[in-house]
Amino acid sequence: MALQDDIDRLFAQYPDVIHGFADISYSPFSPEYRTAVVFAVPYGQQLTLETYTEQGFEDGIQSARTRLERIVGQLETLLRDHDIAYYVPPVAQNNETELLAPFSFKYAATRAGLGWIGKNDVVVTQRYGPRVRLSAVLIDASLPCAQPVLESGCPDDCFKCAEACPCKALHGVKWDASKLRSELIDYHRCNRMRSASVSRLGRKNACGFCLAACPFGTEKRRTP
Repeated sequence: MALQDDIDRLFAQYPDVIHGFADISYSPFSPEYRTAVVFAVPYGQQLTLETYTEQGFEDGIQSARTRLERIVGQLETLLRDHDIAYYVPPVAQNNETELLAPFSFKYAATRAGLGWIGKNDVVVTQRYGPRVRLSAVLIDASLPCAQPVLESGCPDDCFKCAEACPCKALHGVKWDASKLRSELIDYHRCNRMRSASVSRLGRKNACGFCLAACPFGTEKRRTP
C-alpha cells in the first residue's frame, strides 16, 4: 500500500525508532479511526541503576519528546498529503483521580507488537527495555496490523523493578492482556510520591528507577 510504504519510509529516517500498526477496533475511537501508528523513541541515554540520576532521566524524557514531536509533525504532513483523517491523542491524563489518558499508548504498543507491559507497568521492548517514550497517531485507514502481544516476556523470577521502586508501589505481578493496571501497581501511591516534588522541582519527580533497573535493553540483554 502506498500509505504504508510512505510511513515506513518516514521511519526509515529514524532507524533507532521502533514503529508498528495496531488495530484499534477495541477503542472508543474506533468509529472514526481504524488503525493506530504507534512508535517508541528511545531515551538519549539508556540509564541503568549505576548511572541513574533524576535529572538525567528527566533530560532523556525531554530529548525523546522533542524527537517524538518532530516525527508526529512529519506524520501529520504525510497523512494530509494522502487526504487521510487522523487524530493525535494527548499524552496528558484526564485528571488526578484515575490517572488515565484518553487513549492508552501502552496498550496500543502491545497491539502494535512493539513489546509487552512489564512488572513496572510500562511497555518493555526487546531492543531498549522500557527506556522509550511512546506516541500514537490514529488514522482512518486500514493497514496490515501486527500480531498483538498478549503475554509478558519478563522472567517469572525477575523482580528488579519492584525492588528498585522507592515507594514500593509495584506488586511484582507478571502482566498478560487480561490484567488490570491495579494488579500491577498502586498508581495512586506512585503518583503521590512523584507529586511531592512539585514545590521543589516545579514538576513531578521523573522517578525512573523501575526503568533503570530493567535488564532488558541493557548491553547484556539487548537484541537488534
